[in-house]
Amino acid sequence: MSESGRLIIILGLFASFLVCVNAQFNYKEALTKSIIFLEAQRSGKLPPRHRPPWRGDSALQDGKTVGVDLVGGYYDAGDNVKYGFPMAFTVTTLAWAAYFYKAELTSAGEMKNVLDGIKWGTDYFLKASVGSNRLFVQVGDPVSDHECWMRPENMKSSRKVLEINQNQPGTEIAAETAAALAASSIVFREVDKAYSRNLLNAAKKLFQFANEHRGTFDGECPFYCSYSGYHDELLWGATWLYIATKRPMYLKYIQEESTTVVVSEFSWDLKFAGAQVLLSQLYWEGKKEFQTFQKQADGYICSVLPESPYHQAFITPGGLIHLRDGANAQYVTSTAFLFSVYSDLLARNRWQVTCGDKRFTSVQVMAFAKKQMDYLLGNNPVQRSIMVGFGRNPPLQAHHRGASVPVMGPTEDVNCGMSFVYWYNTNKPNPNELTGAILGGPDKEDKFIDSRVNSSYTEPCTYINSVAIGVLAKLAIHN
Repeated sequence: MSESGRLIIILGLFASFLVCVNAQFNYKEALTKSIIFLEAQRSGKLPPRHRPPWRGDSALQDGKTVGVDLVGGYYDAGDNVKYGFPMAFTVTTLAWAAYFYKAELTSAGEMKNVLDGIKWGTDYFLKASVGSNRLFVQVGDPVSDHECWMRPENMKSSRKVLEINQNQPGTEIAAETAAALAASSIVFREVDKAYSRNLLNAAKKLFQFANEHRGTFDGECPFYCSYSGYHDELLWGATWLYIATKRPMYLKYIQEESTTVVVSEFSWDLKFAGAQVLLSQLYWEGKKEFQTFQKQADGYICSVLPESPYHQAFITPGGLIHLRDGANAQYVTSTAFLFSVYSDLLARNRWQVTCGDKRFTSVQVMAFAKKQMDYLLGNNPVQRSIMVGFGRNPPLQAHHRGASVPVMGPTEDVNCGMSFVYWYNTNKPNPNELTGAILGGPDKEDKFIDSRVNSSYTEPCTYINSVAIGVLAKLAIHN
């Protein structure tokens, strides 16, 4: 390598350090609160050290109608339905944060809380994946649920159960759940070997089910329709299983059977970019057969960075990536996470991303990730935080039943029609702080309306926060 090349790398690493230490926010506080939000989304019998004081036990009869214990898991957003698809993505990405940013989470004192959060999901998935070729994927009826604005502790809506099986397959959900269990098995390997083995064995069975009985399950529509198809989930699941097992069968699938393409999005529905970043790590660790995936990961970066000639993603005037109205913050945090991970891989391997006639260093990639997180934490045109309970002028009206309905006795009966009058159609702040929730976020013009009835701005989701935790941990160690 030339002296000029070495100088570029040294300056790049130094600048990367400056990007991180030039902190504008208390990232450690943001990290801690992000994890607390996930605790507020727990369903079932809550543990003794549960932190959100206004939450209680809920949905303790889930699965009883089909003779299976389905108590536990997570409510995905502001309602009281448990959707398996986004829940699995939440757990997979939380496990990825624990896997890649183990040192940072440990340094911040949050690894135990993250592991508890992962296990809350994986315990549920182990119960939901009963027998072979069968997985319970939803508990609750969104129609009846949306007819009543009620906290989960007092809900009376239907808890109907949906499942996938070999006669009614759901490749996306089965493969994503396999990914969640495989990724989690890695992080529990040094903590609880027996539990790790159970997770991995369940992951193998679910991936086999997903691959052998292919089909899209539309039962969670219109809320979680898979528009991208199932090839991304199969690649994602195979990638995590290969990392967890190093078995040739998963390597063969990745090399010979998988489909992959350059995209500009990483989300609960579209996993190609996530798999490509994971496989890039393996490429740089010696698996040269994954070079195509590394080039595609570069392509993902090029499709997002505003300065890239191949830029595709829309950026608001204030600098926020905006892919869709309605929970757009999920794309902000997922982009920040992938950019953060990839910037570390670039720095470790002395690599730069080439986009046409432009080259981008690890410093520039991390700077974009930090800018996205800083926007959500308050560095934006309206100078307010989008995270509940954090920073300057945080939101007070999260679109969330549990947070907006006062705590009441477990047997108290509420008229569903009047519930909207009392707690939904009001301009009063929520009586319970949904600490750490990153809400849906601003629109394309950087406008944010803190109004419960405007769910596209104010509804939280578990998968917004799960992908924020890794990058926040990285930023926190430089506070």
